[in-house]
Amino acid sequence: MTNVRAAVFASGSGSNFQAIMEETNLPIDVVLLVCDRSDAGVIAKAEKFGVEPLIFNPKAYAGKEDYERLIVEKLRGSQVEWLFLAGYMRIVGSVLLTNYAGRMINIHPSLLPDFPGKDAIGQAYTAGVETTGVTVHYVDAGIDTGPVIAQQEVPVHPDDTKETLTKRIQQVEHNLYPTVIRQLLEQEDERGAGISRNSSVIVD
Repeated sequence: MTNVRAAVFASGSGSNFQAIMEETNLPIDVVLLVCDRSDAGVIAKAEKFGVEPLIFNPKAYAGKEDYERLIVEKLRGSQVEWLFLAGYMRIVGSVLLTNYAGRMINIHPSLLPDFPGKDAIGQAYTAGVETTGVTVHYVDAGIDTGPVIAQQEVPVHPDDTKETLTKRIQQVEHNLYPTVIRQLLEQEDERGAGISRNSSVIVD
């Protein structure tokens, strides 16, 4: 299949960005990093992989619609077809949703609908659950409320700290996200007319 042009949205260190870039059998060309923090570690990773960064300061704009118009203009100019959110710490607004509905996915470190929003790992650890995990889902206007595509469980061990649990969850993320991306795009290529947004899978 022909590689699709993609953008990754990230706000932090970029470990999932790196996992995507290092996966050699993904049918994508990541042509743009969208980042809302000038000090984010992911920017250096983008430079390492030769990916153009679009860095913006949300506070410099009157509202979300203004900076999302800037983003969409850049995405269109770069002929981006898919958006992969990987630690992007902003709620996506109507401008991006209108232009990329059904072609924008996110990875979240919990078994949604449990523990949405910020510090999902800390939420799960504090709650004392025996099992948490990772979810890949379509992005909608809510906070981690879009249709689930895939989930993988991660047990919480009695001797876990938040740090050890975080490390194991990230290991799962780095395997699951590229796998789901590849499967989605292969399905789209086979069907030739988009992807069912109602199917989900639990990954063992």
